[in-house]
This record gives sequence, C-alpha cells and structure tokens, in this order.
Amino acid sequence: MRIILASGSQTRRGIMDSLKIKYNVIKSGVDETCDISDPVLYVEELSRRKALDVSKKVGKGDYIILAADTIIFKDGKKYEKPKSVKQAFENLKELSGSTNIAVTGVTLIDNRLDNVVTFSESTKVTFNNITDDDLKFYIDHHPDILNNAGYTLEGIMSLFLAKLDGDYYNVLGLPLGKIYATLNKMGYSLKDLD
Repeated sequence: MRIILASGSQTRRGIMDSLKIKYNVIKSGVDETCDISDPVLYVEELSRRKALDVSKKVGKGDYIILAADTIIFKDGKKYEKPKSVKQAFENLKELSGSTNIAVTGVTLIDNRLDNVVTFSESTKVTFNNITDDDLKFYIDHHPDILNNAGYTLEGIMSLFLAKLDGDYYNVLGLPLGKIYATLNKMGYSLKDLD
C-alpha cells in the first residue's frame, strides 16, 4: 500500500521523510473555510474534506490517503494560518506566557476498501513570556511563518516552550502515534507501507 499525503505542508513532508516510508504527495484543492465552531469537529471536517477530494482524484487502487488539518485554540479563539506578518506577531503575542491547545484532525482512507476513518488529537502547549524583540526575531528568521497554524515548535520557538502535555508531532501537524495505531486497527503494519 502506498500512502498519499494530501498536504502541501513542508513540515508534514519532513515528518514523513523521517519515517523512511515511501509516499506521494497530492495536494487537496478544497476550500479550507468552515463555519464549525468546535475546534475538534472543525479540524476533523477539514481533514475529511481534503482526504475525500484526493481520494476522488486518484480513484480506486492500493492507496491510503492521509489528510490532516491543525489549528491552535485558546480561550475560545481559533488561531489558523496567519494572513500577514503583523497577524502572526499579534497571534504569538497573545499566546505568550499562556497555555494553548494544538488540535489536529486526521482522516485516513483505504482507497481499496473505501474505508474512511477520522479522528483527532489534542496537545497542550505552554509558552514562557516572550519579549516583543524575541517574537520579531522569530518571525524574521522563520520563512514559513504564514504556512503554520500560528507557530511551529521546531527551531527558535522551542526556546520559549515551558511545558508540553501530549504528542509533540501533533503540534507539528501529524500525530504519528495515533496515526500508526489507527493504521494497525485498519489491518496494516510497517511492512505493508513500503
């Protein structure tokens, strides 16, 4: 079975590359706007839309479609991909010195059996207080700032991390442990994914 990653995210590709599993990338073309207010249902719905879109593109075959959507959530507010550097700064300023929750929705589709499984994972992330100068430095030196769901824990941002409660990879956009456990329940092991 070949995995098809339904994402253009460089971070997700980097995670997949580290697994040494063969995969292809086919980016979904669906509209990523959704008016669901519950963060868990929101990311699950978007991941499902992405996976179904790519599944239709590739048709029947020995493929497992993997789609994900991640948001940051704090005090009833969703933090998605910032639309500008200014918005990125404002988002990070609000997240400084507090705890937020990274929520990732994942959909796996076994295209051979038309088996669709959707789930989510949540991770609590607590940051120390971050000075304006440090936030500006981070934004200036993080080229993909507008492509992330508010932030990434890789590199400079890891210096500001006070506590992490949950799956580190979930914050990056792919909760690997839960994805693999779900693939096992679907009947697949590592040898099947080569």
